[in-house]
Amino acid sequence: MRRLIMFVVLAAALAGCAEVQPAAAAPPPGCSGYVRTELFFGTTRQGGPEISDAEFRAFLDAEITPRFPDGLTMLTGFGQFRGADGKLARERSQVLVLLYPVNTAPDSGTKIDQIRELYKRKFNQESVLRADDPEPSCVSF
Repeated sequence: MRRLIMFVVLAAALAGCAEVQPAAAAPPPGCSGYVRTELFFGTTRQGGPEISDAEFRAFLDAEITPRFPDGLTMLTGFGQFRGADGKLARERSQVLVLLYPVNTAPDSGTKIDQIRELYKRKFNQESVLRADDPEPSCVSF
């Protein structure tokens, strides 16, 4: 009997040492799962002038907006990267932020890759950086 009591006391003491995980916050009402993707477009063109705001706007209107007509966000920034030639490149950049429903992710992913390839070809770009959040975002309007 004494051993049983000691076992129960020891088990209770050890249970108190267990790491307590905070409870996950409940999503807000009306929240839906969305994927977030960011594309980074450089504006320095090899062998030519910088890609102008008007040229980028025309690309946005012709290629991006028709693929994502429900909305998007464009930000202007300044970036740098090491090119394939090993040299540091600094340039003005355009950052596209897309949020799209989880259930459209495969189709949206295809559209995003089309945009990247079209931009690289049209403006003689080495790459267009794509960054995807690994977890869906909770989005409400």
